[in-house]
Amino acid sequence: MKIGLIAHLKHPIKAPFAGGLEAFTFQICKLLRERGHDVTLFASSSSGPGIDLHPILSDERYDEKTRERKNTADMSSEYIAEHHAYYQLMNQIDSLNLDVIFNNSLHYVPITMANLLKTPMVTVLHTPPFYELELAAKAERKHKSLRYVTVSKSNAARWNKIVTECEVIMNGVDCNAWDFYDEGQQENYAVWFGRVHPDKGLHLAIAAAKLAGIPLKIAGGIADRKYFNTKVEPLLDENTQMLGLLDHHSLNNLIGKARVSIISPTWEEPFGLVVAESLACGTPVAGFSIGALPEIVNSQCGSLASPADVESLASAIKSAQVLNRKTVRAYAENHMSIAHMVTCYEQFLQSQIDTDITQLILQSDATYDIPS
Repeated sequence: MKIGLIAHLKHPIKAPFAGGLEAFTFQICKLLRERGHDVTLFASSSSGPGIDLHPILSDERYDEKTRERKNTADMSSEYIAEHHAYYQLMNQIDSLNLDVIFNNSLHYVPITMANLLKTPMVTVLHTPPFYELELAAKAERKHKSLRYVTVSKSNAARWNKIVTECEVIMNGVDCNAWDFYDEGQQENYAVWFGRVHPDKGLHLAIAAAKLAGIPLKIAGGIADRKYFNTKVEPLLDENTQMLGLLDHHSLNNLIGKARVSIISPTWEEPFGLVVAESLACGTPVAGFSIGALPEIVNSQCGSLASPADVESLASAIKSAQVLNRKTVRAYAENHMSIAHMVTCYEQFLQSQIDTDITQLILQSDATYDIPS
């Protein structure tokens, strides 16, 4: 297949990844190419390396430290810049002779313009409905020019009023890329890793770790400086260590040596790749029972707490630590295989191509079939 993969443009698609969506986009692009598909990634200019990049937005104004784009006089906002980037891409994408468009952008423009295209398109709903994307999907459903897929049953249920036919392909992780840390290799700390943002609830994780009596090590970039300054920084002490963004090897070592990973979303998170990555290291998770976590975490690999309840999360931290790490790793291998995920996407993309060809044939027959 000749696949055009549209990325979101908030961050470049490169390691160390700003979040789970960047990691997903890079991995699916890389693995589809390894299976022999011709994949072009439409992303911002500093994405890569190791991918066939077609840049649609310059990263000249992107600050690697703050992970934000700086406004200039000629481009007043990131919102406008992204709109123009996607609009220009969608206007010329049919000319690239792709077999299928694989839209992971989280943006309204590709969906809004889908019914103008000849090339079939699949859109992954990585988030619950939000205003712009919801309006675009409602308008598109009147023509039904594309197919949707999402990453969990819980997120499919949130989209059900708009997208009634939404396939579910759960995210996966390459367990071979994550070293397993067996019993006896751990140190006395819990780990929290991801974007430091209100949605991720780091302040609740810190409070729960203190209540559970275990030191906490934190890895990840600060995505919301105001949140960090007001909610997180006042809680930092000698038992709460901020490590910043880490490379893959260092992150693997940090997670593997932890007794437990704390997953503390404050919103209906559609999946949470950090869960799969932790389990691949053999590290059980303690998290809030919200979003997709009840779908992907069971008593073999973790312990769930009442949402936003610090005392409940502290109890989950204590109970998760005693779980068998070999069982935790096996759960990741059996239930969160990235190879299975890629196979599902391959089949789904091919089915969209086949459906589009069938519709063209039927339209051709309807137009040119002259009765005898």
